Amino acid sequence: MTERRCILSGDRADPEGLVRLVLGPDGQVAVDPRAKAPGRGAWIGVARPALEKALANNKLKGALIRAFKTSDIMVRDDLADRIDTALRDALLDRLGLEAKASMLLTGSAKIEDAARRGNVVQLYHAADARPDGSRKLDQALRVGQDAEGTDLAGIVLPVGRDALSKAMGRENVVHIAVTDQKAAARLQSALGRWQIYLGCANAAPSRAAPSQEDGVAAALGVPADQNQELACEPNGSRAQMTQVKG
Repeated sequence: MTERRCILSGDRADPEGLVRLVLGPDGQVAVDPRAKAPGRGAWIGVARPALEKALANNKLKGALIRAFKTSDIMVRDDLADRIDTALRDALLDRLGLEAKASMLLTGSAKIEDAARRGNVVQLYHAADARPDGSRKLDQALRVGQDAEGTDLAGIVLPVGRDALSKAMGRENVVHIAVTDQKAAARLQSALGRWQIYLGCANAAPSRAAPSQEDGVAAALGVPADQNQELACEPNGSRAQMTQVKG
């Protein structure tokens, strides 16, 4: 896929790891979380702290004026929150679609059986999942992937069971197993974009290099350690972002 240029940093990256902004008919800047809306778009490749800094000092508005080639634009003060919410909703919507397409398994017993048979492509845990339950399924995953003795593990999502249950239309969704390679890629695309925006050093795999963030942060006056704030760490513990081998 053709690379896109971040309007704040000037760096080029795969759009899989970038956030696309569009201009509405009323001149208001809106988020295009799936990067599919028609018309001209402006791409953001920095993490949320750097974006908030650029929003506060009007560097973002100036960059958007140049990108959209018009000064008739309105940038809401809560744009950073809107991007976060849009990316979160995009992931939950994708989970709902994959569930309807029967690409996902829920329920610890079903997941453990499928994982041990090697039929799980990717494993997710809710942010509020019990550690012992997650460890048991992680071990089953390693057995099925012939990866015992490694640190291969499921991904702890930055959302809890209530949000996952609502998105998938099922009760008490704590663990999710993806059984299809293409479905796993679609989910990782949605999750990776959100994690990169959150500034997670352990972001989901993406061809957009997270190392760009340090230079971007310095240019915008944001300390590198703030730019790498691990907002995706549920309950203060680092979320596992290990990719299951295909």
